[in-house]
This record gives sequence, structure tokens and C-alpha cells, in this order.
Amino acid sequence: MSTPRVLVTQAAEATIDLLRDEHGPLMFHQSGGCCDGSSPMCFAKGEFRVGANDVWLGRIHGCDFFMSASQFAYWQHTQLTVDVVKGRGASFSLEIPLGVRFLIRSRLFTEDEEKDMAPVYAGDEYPDMQPA
Repeated sequence: MSTPRVLVTQAAEATIDLLRDEHGPLMFHQSGGCCDGSSPMCFAKGEFRVGANDVWLGRIHGCDFFMSASQFAYWQHTQLTVDVVKGRGASFSLEIPLGVRFLIRSRLFTEDEEKDMAPVYAGDEYPDMQPA
């Protein structure tokens, strides 16, 4: 099995479940831009339009996870873990009304892990093989 580029904590999975019950299928995008900077943002699936300037990194708890290509250029050697903490972020992400916010924890891949990395795809070409 290839090394996943993005993981999720159990606490974040529980929050995703709450949001999915209310909003249906979900997706994540991490731009590294305005608002909370590098905070992952959760949207109803399809509410945030992704394209060739985005990279699909994989799925977390049934949700596609995208990152801007420019941000990925910096983070391509790190494994990301989506977590959740109490507190209100300054973004448009769906979890904000719950009094929590998603955040990224990261670590560098080992040399062995980098030999068998999960593939990435341009945001407009990702393999939407599994239902959300």
C-alpha cells in the first residue's frame, strides 16, 4: 500500500460526521492564502470549485482533500494530518459554528515512505472513483 499524503484524527472524523449529517457529502481545500492561512477548509462537496491550480492529495474519512498547487510545492515532502481543536477560526469553513476549527499537523516523510508515495492529481483530473 502506498504512503498516504493526508490522514485524519478520530476527533476530526467525529466533527466530519456531524457536518456530513447536516450538509451531505463534504470536501476539504487548503489554500495557504487568506483568512486562516494554512487551515484546511471544509465545504459541502462541489461548493468550492477546484481546477488545474489545485492538487488532489487523497481522501480523509470519505472526503476529497485538495491543496493549491503552490502550497503543495512547499509541502510535498510532508504528511498532513487533519485535526480539530476548540476555538473559532477566521474562515468560511463549515465547522466554525460548532465552536471548533480544523487544523493541520505535519511531519516530514521518511526516505522509505517517499519511495512509495500515493499519487497526486491536478484538481480538474482527480480520480473520483469512490462516492463521498
